[in-house]
Amino acid sequence: MDGLTRRRLLQAGAGGALLAALAASEGAAFTPPSRTGAGRSVVVLGGGVAGLTSAYELGKAGYHCTVLEARHKPGGRVLTIRGGDTETDLDGHTQRASFAYGTYFNAGAARIAPWMVTLDYCRELGVPIEVFVNSNADAFIHTGAGGPGVRFRTARADLFGYVSQLLTRVTRSGGLDAELAGGGRDELLEFLRDFGRLTDDGEYQGGPDRGFATYPGVDGGVPLDGPASLSDVLRSGVGAYLGFDLAFDQAMPMFQPVGGMDRIPMALARAVGADRIRLGAVVTSVADRPGGVEVRYRQDGRERMITADYCVATMPPHLMARLPHNLGDDVTTALRAFTPFPAGKIGLEYRSRWWESDLGVYGGATDTDLDLRQIWYPSSGFHAARGVLVGYYNFGTDAEAYARLAPHDRTERALSLGERIHGAKYRTEAMSSFSVSWSRVPHLEGAWAAPPYGSPAFALLREPAGRVHFAGDWLSQTVAWQHGAFVSARAAVTALHARA
Repeated sequence: MDGLTRRRLLQAGAGGALLAALAASEGAAFTPPSRTGAGRSVVVLGGGVAGLTSAYELGKAGYHCTVLEARHKPGGRVLTIRGGDTETDLDGHTQRASFAYGTYFNAGAARIAPWMVTLDYCRELGVPIEVFVNSNADAFIHTGAGGPGVRFRTARADLFGYVSQLLTRVTRSGGLDAELAGGGRDELLEFLRDFGRLTDDGEYQGGPDRGFATYPGVDGGVPLDGPASLSDVLRSGVGAYLGFDLAFDQAMPMFQPVGGMDRIPMALARAVGADRIRLGAVVTSVADRPGGVEVRYRQDGRERMITADYCVATMPPHLMARLPHNLGDDVTTALRAFTPFPAGKIGLEYRSRWWESDLGVYGGATDTDLDLRQIWYPSSGFHAARGVLVGYYNFGTDAEAYARLAPHDRTERALSLGERIHGAKYRTEAMSSFSVSWSRVPHLEGAWAAPPYGSPAFALLREPAGRVHFAGDWLSQTVAWQHGAFVSARAAVTALHARA
């Protein structure tokens, strides 16, 4: 699974159909259950987005919900780090953030596409949003060589130009006559000329779309040198990075809550009610009984028990599989089929926003073949005194390698590699850091769980095990997105209410 991304996870499951209950609950037209749940109780395992949404929607219908959350605050993988926040990982490393007031680091979820149900909940809960700059033509693609590499606008202009030139030559030589037997040859050539910024002879020679060494003003500006040859452009590997922002879940515009992504679970928690959320509550067993569900948990050093008519289990499946329960061996096997996937991020705070003042980069990300994978520039606080970069966002074996490092060693590696791209200021302007390796976060132990799409395990957990219903982004076709957690919770709520 090295290098597996959410995009590949989605592609892997593209052949499977959404179950009818989920499909009916995905759009903004979702109708919460009618208020007929009064007198019934539900215990929710996990206070991430799926768990909080389950309690929120069931609460609308009159159910009495209790959320058991093992961590010290709700939100799960929707984790925003601010100054003063403290986290201790499974290896005993404790970090305390010293970010300046007003700055923050989204260590987990960080962006929202406009079609996602997430935005409907932002609207409903009164969470203000702003644009998240997911792609930036002035950010860089860094492959191998020293220095920042090539800007996205330059790489895209060169690759599109040369591909258009090649297709023009093939078309003019008759290589596409069979495909164009019904017409369209002239229209194709016209499109390629415009798309690739070709000369009237069908040649790519560069142009203003590549960018400028000095942009036009009173005078005409100084164009960039180049372009390089087609072979050099192809060998540079930039083509591997140019399609990301065209994906249906990544294309602009993208959004984020004002002030940090955890504004969403914070709003959900307020709507559910603090009195119904038990923090530091580590579930130790689940039992389905003839008249209800019995859950044992540990809180404040004491063993406790809660009973309820129903249960919605939103814990990470690989952790749920470890719990003693009487839901059946087939449930345990199915839960184990969801593989935890590693990812990591680091927030680097800088005393100046040199990426804006020196490079003209406002938001977006630089891609690199170094194990940093990506450097994200903040999409808020433009021209402020300070800012927090995401110094790496990596996955798979790269993330596992960073997880084995102590936090100060992660910082040193991030700064050392970042210097190769951005030079001395990447280190000299740095003030503080905070890193999260999701495989080492207690009670989560993974950035997301890779679903076995199309398998009996996936289908089995879409159905309740006795009075226990399952929910989470891992039970949706949009794993690793809050959207997946929302729609899965809606499906569980709908199914539970139908039987209740």
